[in-house]
Amino acid sequence: MLDLITTATSKDEADRGVTVALLPVGSFEQHGDYLPLATDTIIACVIAREIAQHYPVMVLPPITISCSHEHAAWRGTVSISARTLHQVVTDIAESLSASGVDKLAIISGHGGNYVLSNIAQEASVRGPHIAVFPQASDWNKAREDAGLESTGHEDMHAGEIETSLLLATYPDVVRPGNETADWTADDRRHLLTLGMAEYTKSGVIGRPSLGNESKGLEILHSLRDSFAPYLSLLGQQS
Repeated sequence: MLDLITTATSKDEADRGVTVALLPVGSFEQHGDYLPLATDTIIACVIAREIAQHYPVMVLPPITISCSHEHAAWRGTVSISARTLHQVVTDIAESLSASGVDKLAIISGHGGNYVLSNIAQEASVRGPHIAVFPQASDWNKAREDAGLESTGHEDMHAGEIETSLLLATYPDVVRPGNETADWTADDRRHLLTLGMAEYTKSGVIGRPSLGNESKGLEILHSLRDSFAPYLSLLGQQS
């Protein structure tokens, strides 16, 4: 998957001369028996790649381990603390600024990284400096544009949307089993306290049986279009 890591040179970036960088932030956590632990990182990277093919931005390598504590019951899941993620992202932003890239769009592939919103709020007090993309409204629009059958609440984890995105981009990493793995747990009011294991034994909450390549491509196209206002807010001409 070398194409998920930038191979640009310093000269490439100097010639590009952009002021906005994309930082994919994924996770390393369970996604049922059929999607890899790196699912969120792959998704963040393919969204960043899709954006970079259409807008003038610099793409950074991904952060691959983040805040996945709610998935700790499943072997293979690895987490760092929210304070560590906060420090890593802010350090990256400061380092970028030293070389003239003073705006950052965090491409978020894992919904449990709540601290990313705080980072953007803190950094943008005196004007737009950091944005987090996609937001819930962008995901909802992508679901509608792609004709997904499940809702965002129903399809929380390893479901229709994530399965579709991987089938559209890296189908070889999707193992058999999504067709029979649907699991509903709409009442998850204590998830932050009890973790995922209280609501699912398989690690799945959603309807992965509905995932397909066509939906995944439409999701990516929708997210690409939804990014334009973020780039404008950050001050980069598209």
